Amino acid sequence: MTTQVPATPFTEPAPAELLERVATALKEKNFAVEILDDAEAARERVKELIPEGALVFTGASETLRLSGIDDDINTSGRYDSVKARSGTMDRATQLSDIWRLLAVPDVIVGSVSAVTESGSLVVASASGSQLAGYSGAAPKAIWVVGAQKVVPDLDTALRRIEEYCLPLETERAMKVYGVPSSVNRLLVLNKEPMPGRGTVLLVREAIGF
Repeated sequence: MTTQVPATPFTEPAPAELLERVATALKEKNFAVEILDDAEAARERVKELIPEGALVFTGASETLRLSGIDDDINTSGRYDSVKARSGTMDRATQLSDIWRLLAVPDVIVGSVSAVTESGSLVVASASGSQLAGYSGAAPKAIWVVGAQKVVPDLDTALRRIEEYCLPLETERAMKVYGVPSSVNRLLVLNKEPMPGRGTVLLVREAIGF
């Protein structure tokens, strides 16, 4: 008789020792890394990292929304918000201009679906709007990552996306857009070719999904 192994819930924050190991692995791959106590600390650190007036794009992220970072960037007037600017543009005639803004802001801010113990960042997206900036087009990238997103390896990261993130994102998308979400694009950042371009703020608590 085979024992059924229960599915990992993917909600438990990684312990301090594991977070330190992940931070070390990310640093070895040229990411700048900070471990912060909570979402409020991350919110304050993001303000310090982004120059006032910078052109900033925020990838869709419950982590940013729940922490207040999304509002800080897109509604405070402190920055040149890509979302605010593109919201006034005509998608029928200026779509290519909108996509250029999304791809090459001064700073892109978001989160990831998972981070592996070996230091890879894994991002799932329905539209792909944030992926060009994440992968290298934006001169500076900042990811705010809750400790519950740490997984052992890439296989577990993909399982986390399909089994945990996607159902929650579909629920959110149905409420906001009236259509389900889907994993149309995947990005794996294994290493940062430009040391320090990407900053990972690891938050000790669980936030987002």
